[in-house]
Amino acid sequence: TKQNKPDRMEVIFLEKAVYDQAVSHCLDAVYRTALNCCKNRQDAEDVVQTAFLKLLECGTPFQDETHIRRWLIRVAVNESHSLRRSFWRRNVSSLDGQTAEPAFSQPEHSDLFYAVQELPVRYREVVHLYYYEEYSIREIAALLHLSETAVQTRLMRARRKLKQQLQNWS
Repeated sequence: TKQNKPDRMEVIFLEKAVYDQAVSHCLDAVYRTALNCCKNRQDAEDVVQTAFLKLLECGTPFQDETHIRRWLIRVAVNESHSLRRSFWRRNVSSLDGQTAEPAFSQPEHSDLFYAVQELPVRYREVVHLYYYEEYSIREIAALLHLSETAVQTRLMRARRKLKQQLQNWS
């Protein structure tokens, strides 16, 4: 005998009233669980969002609110573990310990950096790309949609302004 198979996969969504009630009653517990597993707010929020999205799409019949709560917490824990094991998480370092401003080994480097920061944007862009990122004039012209002559002119004017600023600071 041939088994009856549905022609298409049917996705069953949780009823809106049940979903809204689960969100209002379980959100804090799921968030605290995710925060405990992830150790930072941003990842915990992502995990919570994923858990509630999975709840919305879940076709599992739940017995009661306690069952939904346990299920959500389990999903949050699993998602937290998945996030921690992910390629992205293993290969990215946090910027939390980084300073807001660069550290300079020589004071004159900091003076130059701050002088560059005070330049108008049109000059600051080309100086940064040329000296810090080490792009050629041709590459800068292509990046900024300028002619090579315009890039050279901006660099020349930027150098002149920098020289004046640094002499005034001395």
